[in-house]
Order: sequence, then C-alpha cells, then structure tokens
Amino acid sequence: MNLAEAFNQSAAARAQKTAVFWDEKEFTFDALRQQSIAIAEELAKKFSVKPGDRVGLWLKNRPEFIPALFGILRAGAVVVPINNFLKPDEVGYILEDAGTKVLITDAELGAHFPALSATRPTLKMLNIEEAVAQSPSSIVHRPSSRLESDLAVIIYTSGTTGRPKGAMLSHGNLLHNVASCRIVLDTLENDRYAVLLPMFHSYMLTVGILLPLLNGASIVLIKSLNQPQQMLREMYQRQATCLPAIPPFYRTLANANLPGKLPFRLCVSGAAPLPVQVLKDFEAKHQIPIIEGYGLSEAAPVVTKNPLRGVRKPGSIGLPIPNVEVSIQSEEGKILGANETGELCVRGGNVMLGYWNKPDETAKAMRGDWLLTGDIGHRDDDGYYYITDRKKDMLLVNGINVYPREVEEIIYQFPGVKEVAVIGIPDARKGEQPLAFVAASDGVTLDEKALIQFLRQKLADYKVPRRIVMVPMLPRNATGKVLKTALREQAISL
Repeated sequence: MNLAEAFNQSAAARAQKTAVFWDEKEFTFDALRQQSIAIAEELAKKFSVKPGDRVGLWLKNRPEFIPALFGILRAGAVVVPINNFLKPDEVGYILEDAGTKVLITDAELGAHFPALSATRPTLKMLNIEEAVAQSPSSIVHRPSSRLESDLAVIIYTSGTTGRPKGAMLSHGNLLHNVASCRIVLDTLENDRYAVLLPMFHSYMLTVGILLPLLNGASIVLIKSLNQPQQMLREMYQRQATCLPAIPPFYRTLANANLPGKLPFRLCVSGAAPLPVQVLKDFEAKHQIPIIEGYGLSEAAPVVTKNPLRGVRKPGSIGLPIPNVEVSIQSEEGKILGANETGELCVRGGNVMLGYWNKPDETAKAMRGDWLLTGDIGHRDDDGYYYITDRKKDMLLVNGINVYPREVEEIIYQFPGVKEVAVIGIPDARKGEQPLAFVAASDGVTLDEKALIQFLRQKLADYKVPRRIVMVPMLPRNATGKVLKTALREQAISL
C-alpha cells in the first residue's frame, strides 16, 4: 500500500461524497481523484517526472493543494511541501537542497519563478490553476507501484537554528501515523475537519488532510483566515466536527463572544505547547474537550495524545499513540524511570528515514532506532508524558536547571497576560538569568512590579525573571510557534 493508492481506494468507495468544503463551493472525492490523476499524467508526460524525483509544492491553502499532493505521489515522485511564508531566497535553498525537478505553484507565487530558476536553471514550473482547468474526466487510473518503504515526502524543518533540514518520511511512516491518529481521535466518516492552519505543515498534512480523506471524512477548508467572523461563519455553516488548531487560536476562542455553541465534538491542540490556563478557560466556556498532544516533523508528526475517553491531564502531552513507543533517556542513553527528567525519545513506524543528504545530522538525531527529539520532559506514575522545554532552551542559573515552560505557565496565571515567552540571557555571576517577554490582553496595562511580586510567591527566587519586557505581541512562525531566536536577538539590544 502507498498513499496514492490509499486515497484512490477511499475516493472510489465514496465518489460523489463531498471531500472538501471551500466557502460556497464543494469538491467531491471523485473530482479530486480525477484531478490528481491528470496532474500525475502531466508530470510524467510533459515534465518527464519519474519515480523518486522531487516535486516542490508551493501553494497557499486552497482545494488544489490536495490533488497536487496526491498527483505527485501518484506519479511516484516525492512531495516537497514549501512554506508559503518564505522569501524566494529561502525557497531557493530548499529547491536546490532537495534537487527539485518541478515546482507546482499558482500565478501569485509563480511570479517569483524567474528568480528561482535563475539559480536552478533546470527547474520547471507547473501552474496548478491551468493544470486543474484542463483536467479531463476520462483519464485512466494507473496504480502507483511505490512501496511503503519508499520515500513519499520531504518536510523541511523550521530552521530556527541554521538552515532547515529535510526530514524524509516514507509512505509507511505517514500511513502508520494516520492509522494511529484515527484510533486516538475516533475519526468517523461523518466527521468534518476544519483546516485553517497551513497545509504545507506536517501537522496539517497528516491530521488535516490525510487523516480525514483516507478515512472517508471531509475537510472544511477555511477561506477567510483574515476575517475572524467570516471564518467562524464557515465553521458553523459547514458544521465542522473536529478542529486541529494551535494554542493562540484557542486563547482567542476562550475570550470571544460567539453567536452560539461551537459545532465541534472535539478540538486538538498541537504544533506548540498549550498553556494550562488557556485549556481551562476554553473548556470552562465551551464545554468541548481540547485534546493536547505532541509531535514533530521527524515523527510524521504525531507522537502522543491525551485520551479522548479517560483521564486527560492539563499540562500533559498525554500517552503514546498506538504502536508508538516513547521513553525518557539520559545523555548516555539510559532509559529513565517515572518522574526522572531527561530527553524524550520516540520509536515506531512513524519515525523518519533520516535527513535528506545529511547523514551526520541523521546520526545525531538517532540512537539506534530511537529518535532523539531534543525535548526535555518526564513521565508520571500513570505513564503520562510532560514536556518541560526544548533541550536548547533550558537555562542554567548557578548550575541549576531552569525550564522556561514552567515559568511561562505561572506568568499565564497573572490576570491580563495574553502571551509570554521566557528566554535565557548571559549573566557574568550566575551564568544565565531568565528574561520574560510578555504581551498584555487587549485594553489591559500590566504592572511589572506586581507581576514580579506574584512570581516570587510561586517560584523559587532563581527562577523569577530578572526583568519583564512588555511587547505588543510575540514573534511567531506560520504555525504559531514562538520564535525564541528572534527574542534572543532582541534581548541583545536591551
């Protein structure tokens, strides 16, 4: 089995069912299937794309992303999804690093193609609008011969430190993760997944696209991202049942005055840590569970989830998903026991093949068949996992570990705090000191001295930030992850 055949079988079983809702438009499973076949044919015949060739997919959220994705896979090629927020120079690096043969894009982003092809003259472009418009309805389906072990997607990591690396995910990696997510989220054919996060991201690729479509569910693809009221109207109108989103969106919903009860049966939070206070505020107001989980691109990406049925622990990333193992390990590779802090490691069929053309980086990320995530955490007595912080974000104050996440959670409890990020700054006497960047809720003016006093009542003195920097908002990437590298640069000038 491979991803192209899995989608073909799903579409054949429910040809006339709506697969994607897009504002007032609807696209059936069969329509998307036919479009994917046409794109595969064009890639093979017009661009001589062969199995294993890399094809870039550079699109904003739009229905055509889906047939482009499955069209590339159907041609036996490897999908290279590209962040549509990147500048041409950044895109050019990814295209060159992956050895990309063809770039599928639209008229807007395609305007950058001359600059991209100047540095990669062999690169060709396929305009998705033209490809879909010319799509006939009578193309014969040719089964893809790719194996589960074959490379399917190269996901480039966000590159917060240096150049991004391409995580290689096989057909089997992604099918494995979809099967596990179907169980933990109890995905049904009558579900409708609201997709508002970028489709190029590994979280949406698996949970927002592959999970619903390979299981016969539908997607409510949100068109009005810059118009909150219209965005909510689309979710209400189409009666979306599942919302995979990020913490800032749940914070907004927790504080919003809405026209009626949200239609979701469950909400899923990923891509960044969910503050406990946000979870409590949202669930108290809406009476809908938020299932917090954890994942990373290198694991296709989902690793753990709080259970839909059973005990959900605020602040915990939950339990390992089915057929995935998680452990906490020391620097030497010793597997630690409950309540011992170490690096969170993952093993299972969802773990990547390695980094594209980077054997040394792959070797650093793997210990045997364990993926080293770079996240510091622990497991409690009930087997639930907790992320304390990124390994690289951990501070050493007078030789004592300080985890920014712990400090951030306390700051979130202070009335009027909208968002917060804690970083470490060099200190000649103590090695490092915590520094907090805090954004206030709309219309609120925070008292820095009162906040510091509040923290001194709840944290050991060495954990209390030496300074609070008030900012209008925190810098974030496309999926809502706080860019602490940008904050560190800003701290230099303070």
